[in-house]
Amino acid sequence: MSRYTHVLFDLDGTLTDPRVGITRSVAYALKQFGIHVDDPDTLTPFIGPPLMESFQTFYHFNEDQSRLASRHYRRYFLDRGWAENSVYAGIPSLLRDLREQGVCLYVATSKGEQSARRILTHFHLTPYFDFIAGDTPRHRRPTKADVIRYLVKRQGICPTDRAVMIGDRRHDIDGAHQTGLPSLGVTYGYGSREELTQAGATGTVDSVDALRRFLLP
Repeated sequence: MSRYTHVLFDLDGTLTDPRVGITRSVAYALKQFGIHVDDPDTLTPFIGPPLMESFQTFYHFNEDQSRLASRHYRRYFLDRGWAENSVYAGIPSLLRDLREQGVCLYVATSKGEQSARRILTHFHLTPYFDFIAGDTPRHRRPTKADVIRYLVKRQGICPTDRAVMIGDRRHDIDGAHQTGLPSLGVTYGYGSREELTQAGATGTVDSVDALRRFLLP
């Protein structure tokens, strides 16, 4: 029996490993500004946070530059980056077992909702989820808190429900706090235990197996 009735999952770094697709998409976007990145792995900090925020934080782009860079990013990502991705081992069976226990499952991602659905469909994961929430084409849900708040309202999840947000970056933890949800950080993604703990994660796990033990004790 699961200890939760509603489980919200981040996508990148939690359900799937998007490193290749995201870093190549960022490198492509930066190239349009004359910035050449020799090692795409240095761009892994872009995995997880909202895209415009990352361009502003890591390359000091202003809002207009960040918006343009995001459009360049999406040109590459929608063409090929979305498929340069892989599902973490053990995730499909975990989702299946949670569903069999009657748990309601959701995705709350800072990625565009259309891209998230495309990725989940590609990996045959869509049927496991009751609802998939992400950002809109006009960026009307620019933060993880905006996405979670929209999902919770849309699905009618109440404060008294046993719900939890699971993710690998501080934005997932912050978003959960802002919407009154407990949170679990996963360190097998792209955020460190220190990052997740300092953000106030209710707990952390280091592997998909440990995540299974936490959700299905």
